Amino acid sequence: MPPSTPANVPSVWREAHWNDLPGWDSDDLGAAWSAFRESCRAIGRKPAWVAVCAAAAVLPDTLSDREARQFFEQRFVPRQSVAGNGSVQGLVTGYYEPLIHGSRTPLPGTRWPILAPPSDMWSAGKKVVPYWTRAELEKRRAEGRLPARVLLWAADPVDLFFLQVQGSGQVELPDGSRVRVGFAEHNGHPYRSIGRWLIDRGELAANQATMEGIRQWTRRNPQRLDELLNSNPRYVFFREMPIGEGGPVGALGVPLYAERSIAVDPAYVPLGAPVFLSTTWPLSDKPLNRLVMAQDTGGAIKGAVRADFFWGFGDEAGEQAGKMRQQGKMWVLWPKGSN
Repeated sequence: MPPSTPANVPSVWREAHWNDLPGWDSDDLGAAWSAFRESCRAIGRKPAWVAVCAAAAVLPDTLSDREARQFFEQRFVPRQSVAGNGSVQGLVTGYYEPLIHGSRTPLPGTRWPILAPPSDMWSAGKKVVPYWTRAELEKRRAEGRLPARVLLWAADPVDLFFLQVQGSGQVELPDGSRVRVGFAEHNGHPYRSIGRWLIDRGELAANQATMEGIRQWTRRNPQRLDELLNSNPRYVFFREMPIGEGGPVGALGVPLYAERSIAVDPAYVPLGAPVFLSTTWPLSDKPLNRLVMAQDTGGAIKGAVRADFFWGFGDEAGEQAGKMRQQGKMWVLWPKGSN
């Protein structure tokens, strides 16, 4: 293990040089500066990050590409993430902050509950898992026996499902105002991809299993909607969040930045770390090489070379996120002299 690899990270980090990073010289590193400063808000007191975050704090809020490049190249070393099987290639998917329609009270057009975490998930201060599966929770909903406080009511069950997959989103109320909800807890069951479920059963081809492709399938097969959604036993509970002007708050506890934040597996990539991601645009071989920040996690994001690219808010971001299932490589930028 290289001497600049932290001992508590079990992944293999391969020593690298800046010219090993495809597109490093052509990325606008100044565009990643604000996201990096947000990371420092969360990790700046950790021993490995004290010096580099202190140095960043005295610099302006915005930097040019040249200034940011000088900062990163002088204060970091790149280390390539390598999977346990020795592969440097991994899966890069996308996610976004959706906008769905709903209400504060159940109305004829809004009857799907967005739930807060149930109080009986804890016993003696400890989380009790696994909790009810999605199918069991849906059965209780149909019987009028909801196990938790309802934050809001959604207009569409598929929208609510994808809200749970994304982990955060905004709900537009009948008066046009909006409420942001963020991940609070899950029921302790594994995440299962409904796109994979459809592919495995020959319902959709792999290139059709996008969010829009899945929506079209549900419109053609409304009688099988419960079967499809319940194939994923995981259920996500939410909390209401300040809507503010920035992105949703990720697992690091700071707002996410469109096209500059990713979700990672923190068992392999330290939360808050800058990561250079080399992948391609959705459904294409056009290079997408970006300096991003590891600021979030996800139930399906497992492994050393695995990332979920945050596209931002709204339909356009959702279109990109829904199509993204690319191969990619990752380099963690680690502060010089830290171990």
